[in-house]
This record gives sequence, C-alpha cells and structure tokens, in this order.
Amino acid sequence: MTERPLTGRIRPGAPPPDREAYERAGGYQAMRRALLHMTPEEVVGDVTKSGLRGRGGAGFGTGQKWSFVPKPKPGQRRYLVANADEMEPGTFKDRLLLEGDPHQLVEAVVVSAYALQATDAYIFVRGEYKLAIARLTQAIGEATAAGYLGTDILGAGYALSLHLHASAGRYICGEETALLTALEGRRALPRSKPPFPQVSGLWGAPSVVNNVETLCNVPHIVNNGPEWFKGLGIGPDGGTKLYGMSGRVRRPGAWELPIGTPLREILEEHAGGMQEGYRLRALLPGGASTAFLGADQLDIPMDYGSVEKAGSRLGTGTAIVLDDRACPVGMIRNLEHFFAQESCGWCTPCRDGLPWVERMLQALEEGDGEDEDLAQLQRHVGLLGMGKTFCAHAPGAMAPLGSGLQKFREEFAQHVHQHRCPWPAGGLH
Repeated sequence: MTERPLTGRIRPGAPPPDREAYERAGGYQAMRRALLHMTPEEVVGDVTKSGLRGRGGAGFGTGQKWSFVPKPKPGQRRYLVANADEMEPGTFKDRLLLEGDPHQLVEAVVVSAYALQATDAYIFVRGEYKLAIARLTQAIGEATAAGYLGTDILGAGYALSLHLHASAGRYICGEETALLTALEGRRALPRSKPPFPQVSGLWGAPSVVNNVETLCNVPHIVNNGPEWFKGLGIGPDGGTKLYGMSGRVRRPGAWELPIGTPLREILEEHAGGMQEGYRLRALLPGGASTAFLGADQLDIPMDYGSVEKAGSRLGTGTAIVLDDRACPVGMIRNLEHFFAQESCGWCTPCRDGLPWVERMLQALEEGDGEDEDLAQLQRHVGLLGMGKTFCAHAPGAMAPLGSGLQKFREEFAQHVHQHRCPWPAGGLH
C-alpha cells in the first residue's frame, strides 16, 4: 500500500470499497488528522515541503499554487475544484481513480478544501464517465450520511459543501479557466490571466483547480509526511505517478510507479513490449499534446525535468505508441483533426490555423500535397506556438506536429513525391 498509495485499494474487476471498507483500510484518517490536529497553514506547509507537482500536465507546484490564495475574509466564499474532465487523447489515469476508489477523492477534496479554507468544492467530471459519476455519487452520499461533508465536520467547526458536476463536453474544459466558465453555466472559453483563479476565479471568488491524481496524493502526504512522499520518487521529483500506455503494445494499461521510472521499464516490463510483428518507431510520452520521443530515447527517466530536457513534456504520463506499420503523417493528421474540432474559436490563430493544418495534412494523405505544404506546416508550428494564442490549446496541438516534421521528414516528403500515402490504407490497422 505504501508503495502504491493511490491504487493500493483498487481491485480490477471488483467494485470500489464503500465507506466502511475504505475506513477499515485506513481511509478518512488524514481528514481526522488535518481537521482535528493541524491548522490549514500546516497542511499547506506539508504539501509544499513534499514537492508535489500537478499531475494534470503542467507540473506546477501544488503547495505553491495554494499559497497564492489570499487570506479568507469574513463571509467570503472560496472554491476548490477537482478537474476530472480528462479528455486528453490517450489518457485514462484519472478514470482508474474515480471508478476504483472514489472515497479517496472525496477525502482528498475535504482535506485540500480545509487547507484552503474553501466553503464549497466541485468535482468537474467528464460527462462520458458514467460509471465514475455513479460511483462518485454513491461515495458523496455515504460521506454526507457519516457527517464527513456538510456543517461542523467532525465537530471541528469546519463546513464544506461538495457538488458533482457532469461536464457537457469539449476538450477546452480541461483548461482551468475555461472549466470555471463552464461551471458557471456559460460557454467554455478561457479567461485572461491575470487575475489568476486563486485570486478571482469561480463567480469572482478565490478558487483553486487541481487534477484528480494531484489531489489524491494529499491525504497520503498528511498521513505519512512530506519526507515519506519525497522518498517514493526516483530522482528529483517526489511521489508516485500513474503512467499509462496505449497502441500496439502487448498489455495496454495504467500503472502506479515511482515518478522517474525509466520509459523503457514502462514499455517493456509493464506494457509487455511491442506486439509480435511490430517495432517501436516513436511515442508521445504524455498524451496527444506532447512532442514525439524516438525509439532511441527509451532510457529517459519519466520525470518532469528529464522529459523536458529530451525535448518533450511529461504531461499526463500516458504514452501513445507509434509503431513501424503506422503512417506517422496519418497519426498526426488524426491528432490535428481532434485539436481543430475542439478549438473553442476564441482566438483567430487557433480557430483558423488548426483547420488549415488539418487540411494540409489531409492533402498529403490523399496524394495532393506539395513541397510548399511542408514549409507551410513548419510555419504554422511557429504561428500557433506558445505566446501566440490566448491559451495553450494550439501550442499543445503543435507539439506532435513540430516534432513529427523533424523526426519523420522523409515520410512527409514521400507523401509529396509519391503522390500518395506509402502505407497501405493510410497505415490504419
């Protein structure tokens, strides 16, 4: 359990533990410890000392993020939002936690909300996660009946209302300010920053948005201390990480491992290596909005700094594998189709640029591409890069395209000069 604090209670194929089973396994002890024996400042201090970084993709320091919230004012509402939207292609790690151990998230929300002195909390969950929604609803009901939510929790004088909100969809809802706008009942559009949500977020009140996996670490840090958490990792980062892998591997799935586990170990030991008859060409290490790493980069530790130094991002830690039978241009076109249709349309470069990118890639796949298209694609990588758009949606979309143009230049050129996709049926299989 201590080696797999996040998933130790999860039994594949079995229903999640109810409140009583969760408590028998040590659940809700962090809530008691925090509310009865620690001040909110002490909880924030332990999370900060632990070095916990956001597990949703950005990797920002959780305690540092919490420290930006101003001191509470009398009668002021404050919000904590658990981001369970999880629409990043190739990513399914939070679903494992939501379905397998929902009380863990409920406890994590209570402890984290207490640290922030939040008056209300929301779990913003992807609408398609029907089973997760049902199990979270049951867990919230059980926690409320036990007095773990509501007024005067454990007699500590702290009150919290927890609400479950099923998202109406759109990938942009994963961006924290667009999520808050959607939660307010308006069109999911990102907001200008500053002001940051910690100062002015949901309905103009101080708000913190954290990823599900991030929050689920908090009760374990409170129970075991920041030094214990640091000791779980391999290298500079602390804790465990939910890594996943999809594509032509023998055992696609998700595993809780020490953060910093080498990419080769994840692929060969946990995912079982490539399927028979397939070779690894490259992979996206942290979901669809990260840059490709080559087959010669498998010895990279999967921590934030090492993956960034290698030219990509850890992102969600869920890798998408590209094998030698798949067309890299076709794979990138598929990704850009997703990003183009999921643009919120708020800024011109993203709204107009991503469809242009998709159309050029489609032309290449259909044999109508020209040499100039490759230059135009490279130009769009710069035009839609970080700092050129309102939020990080388009820059994320450019990560697989920009790295793909570098790593698969020959394959792109073959599409132009052969006037067709060199892979049978576009490399689809």
